[in-house]
Amino acid sequence: MRLLIKEVIEICDVLDDARAKGETVAALFNGLDLPSPRLETIKGEKGETDIIQVCIPGIKGKSQDGDAPTLGILGTLGGIGARPDILGLVSDADGAIVALSAALKLARMRQKGDQCPGDVYISTHICAHAPTMPHEPTPFMGSPISIFDQIAAELHPEMDAVLSVDTTKGNRIINHQGFALSPTVKEGYILRVSEDLLRIMEWVTGDFPCVFPITMQDITPYGNGIYHLNSIMQPSILTDCPVVGVAVTTRAAVPGCAPGANMPLGLEMASRFAVEVAKVYGLKTCQFYDMQEFARLKKLYGSMDKLRKREIE
Repeated sequence: MRLLIKEVIEICDVLDDARAKGETVAALFNGLDLPSPRLETIKGEKGETDIIQVCIPGIKGKSQDGDAPTLGILGTLGGIGARPDILGLVSDADGAIVALSAALKLARMRQKGDQCPGDVYISTHICAHAPTMPHEPTPFMGSPISIFDQIAAELHPEMDAVLSVDTTKGNRIINHQGFALSPTVKEGYILRVSEDLLRIMEWVTGDFPCVFPITMQDITPYGNGIYHLNSIMQPSILTDCPVVGVAVTTRAAVPGCAPGANMPLGLEMASRFAVEVAKVYGLKTCQFYDMQEFARLKKLYGSMDKLRKREIE
């Protein structure tokens, strides 16, 4: 069993810092025989954030001229901290913690000879001074930049499927301690839950799988005046890849801006889930959706791209 407690602790220690930057996170990957992490600072009206993207090359990945599919793991969040109003790491940091812990584990596995079949791109952003915003039933973390600028910078054109990891505690919908999966979303369609991902979740948790509901509202773009559970499904707006949400969850409603709310066991399980998916996705034995059924849906009912339209008329 490849426990990730060590990686979760290391990542939390680096992120729980008022001076946390992309460079301080990237330094964790020094000496692990990887391509240098891609760093980009993006400025917005409410501040700036550092995008970090780590590539873990696969033995048969596209980076090696192979044909194994590429997995993307996105840490989706507003910010890791809400300074100066709130001190320390906030609940919203969970997406970044999980994505980066998985990246660190995969890099160390590769160094020890356990190389995934396909490439894995892990992306998130580092902002220790993000704004907050009102939301019911608990306040949201805001972001210093547009969420679409953030996601566009985190996506990679080689990604064939995406796990979007996000804190999803500020609601009364899930009520589960640990993590939960969403149905697959592709090109505006909410598809059935992946049986392969449910099986991996059972193995990782040793428990019944937990699935959280999403609605049509959740797969429409932010900024359209419609209620969203949170931002977990927003990557589906900007990519045609199948997207599955990995929600870090609690039984009680916890605001994204709450400090001291990062639950280590749930973070470890979600990180371990992402690693296990990465190990088998490149083997083509883990499918996010049924391609034939999706093709029939489109033939019968046409395109649902209108749901991803960002312009408000």
